[in-house]
Amino acid sequence: MSLRIVVCSGQIPFVRGGSEILTDALAEQLRRRGHAVEIVRIPFRWYPKEEILKGYLAWRLINLEESEGQRIDRVIALKFPAYVVPHSHKTVWLVQQFRQAYDLFNTEYSHFDSSAADTELRQTIRHMDTISIGEAERIFTISKNVGARLRRYNGLDAETLYPPPALDGHYYHAEYGDYVLSMARLNPLKRVDWLIEAMAYTKTPVRCLIAGRGEETERLQSLAREWGVADRIEFLGFVRDEQAIELYAHALAVYYAPLDEDYGLATVEAFKSSKPVLTGEDSGGVLEFVHDGLSGLVVPSRDAQALAETIDHLYAHREIAARLGAAGREIVAPIHWDVTIERLLGG
Repeated sequence: MSLRIVVCSGQIPFVRGGSEILTDALAEQLRRRGHAVEIVRIPFRWYPKEEILKGYLAWRLINLEESEGQRIDRVIALKFPAYVVPHSHKTVWLVQQFRQAYDLFNTEYSHFDSSAADTELRQTIRHMDTISIGEAERIFTISKNVGARLRRYNGLDAETLYPPPALDGHYYHAEYGDYVLSMARLNPLKRVDWLIEAMAYTKTPVRCLIAGRGEETERLQSLAREWGVADRIEFLGFVRDEQAIELYAHALAVYYAPLDEDYGLATVEAFKSSKPVLTGEDSGGVLEFVHDGLSGLVVPSRDAQALAETIDHLYAHREIAARLGAAGREIVAPIHWDVTIERLLGG
């Protein structure tokens, strides 16, 4: 049966990351299966702090029950604060909440402090999340890690539903080349600086390709110069789909070690390409797939020398990279769109 579905997600203008890619991919996959689909995005600003509640209110005031006299059968809400949208048949597939008000509070990554005003705002955000996510007919999270946060802070249970890559079915393996690939938005939480520092300690002629863009670009380029490794690190900026597939196919390994990551789409993309993943022991959702010595290598957090030794070991022993990559491919084999759409729509 064909459904009329609206996919809802928050959007920071001119920023494109995993949640934006997932939103577009989900809509396309639903259309391929005969459903009528629209994407609704509302711009979100988290600064000044007064803007946060405006974003929540904007979603709450939207009426998506019908359009031009035709009923909208379902809304699927992804990233905050889109899940606040009211609908009689709402499904939440939670990418993430506003982490600065949750697990990132009291860290360098949050702009909230312990003042009375900030405490009240954080409590309001949590209360609104609990109510609006809890009213959904079905609640999914993109990883066990996101589900654990939802249970811890909001007392809500959810099913884990791993998103497939948008280009699922196109990834392949060509060789274990001479470079480590980083495929991530360049912001502090992704910790690409750790990889750059590690390159200064490597003893093999391994190279590093960094794909992606973000507010950390200039600082990371400067860091590469400071560590004297700029000649072995290439910043690629935004890469198109075809180029991304090729980069994965020829990489020695993929570095993906964010702090307590929600999911880590790059991990699944790497495994679909039979590449081992190098990550940190505190990288969150990535560790749901990367098992040390089985499908990748887990390094003590922020230990650049240990990461360098790991990279050198793979460079010198490509057979290990091949074994880890093959195991990773098996781990993510069940993650594909047919199963995902069936579960998401209640099949």
